[in-house]
Amino acid sequence: MSRRAATLVVASFLIFALCVVGVLLPVPYVALMPGPTYNTLSKNQDGKPLISIEGRQVYEDGGHLNFTTVAYRGGPGNRIDLLTALRGWLAKDTAIVPEETVFPKGETVEDVERENTQQMADSQEKAVVAALRQLNITVGVRVLVDSVQKGMPADGLLRPGDEIVAVDGAEVTGVAAVTEKMSARRPGDRVTLRVLRDGKEQDVTLATVAAPDGSRPLVGVVLGESYRFPFKVTITVGDVGGPSAGLMFSLAIVDKLTPGPLTGGKFVAGTGTIDTDGKVGPIGGIQQKMVAARRAGATVFLTPADNCIDAVAAAPKGLRLVRVESLSGAISALNALNSGKGDVPSCPGG
Repeated sequence: MSRRAATLVVASFLIFALCVVGVLLPVPYVALMPGPTYNTLSKNQDGKPLISIEGRQVYEDGGHLNFTTVAYRGGPGNRIDLLTALRGWLAKDTAIVPEETVFPKGETVEDVERENTQQMADSQEKAVVAALRQLNITVGVRVLVDSVQKGMPADGLLRPGDEIVAVDGAEVTGVAAVTEKMSARRPGDRVTLRVLRDGKEQDVTLATVAAPDGSRPLVGVVLGESYRFPFKVTITVGDVGGPSAGLMFSLAIVDKLTPGPLTGGKFVAGTGTIDTDGKVGPIGGIQQKMVAARRAGATVFLTPADNCIDAVAAAPKGLRLVRVESLSGAISALNALNSGKGDVPSCPGG
């Protein structure tokens, strides 16, 4: 073999070796794929109802109201290789996204999973509140002090866990009511808060200070809400996180508390966050969630209005997209779909 031929052989081998090593190198991307779906009207993996209600008549009509999930591969400490990323880019049901999309810089996998778990817990509570309010069932609200800012008027006088019962003698019904009453004051005004602490009520008087922009008075607390329910609602989903199942939880609770199936015998799946007033919000991974729903057998997919554009572009065949903006709107759409009467909102172009 000539020196030229030998050089070409060696060079070709090195190039091949570099290519092999290159495609196996870890890359800072995450692969998002269709995850499992869970029927909120059925039982969980332990054989118990995914949603159970105690202390109220329940109508077990069966059917499917499935919430959908997204599975992922990759992340800090377990990155995918370039070959996997390339395959994902070519797959119709997989999205390859920058690692920071799922794992913000400075956060570990454990941090993200902990946040997702908390988001799931919050979404369940909001879903119960929204469902009961939809049915005109009274839900008690407690306004609690989440944190106190150092150096502010409340420092040393209020504590995390204190319940704000009244502002200047007027009973409060939620954080919005406290904010409204405070906004009627001017910086420098004194305000008296009636506080429930350790089972005892006491009045705490504070001199307000101006916000940094001078627009409103502050006392230096962050408030949150806790709820008192007239009966017990338990949601058990296992190792699933995030806020995107809120809408489907609310629908299932409404279905269980009212006679007749909300689904009308159709296999309904969907997604969407929900707030305590029943407003539905957008979610991530809409393409993967639609694929998961269709694979599970769904023919109707409840789609947050703000996700419609992306959903229409990737909707699987046989899956009807129903646009939803609120819990009441979703119920109306399902009723119209089942009866054949009335408007069934769809995603534009879908």
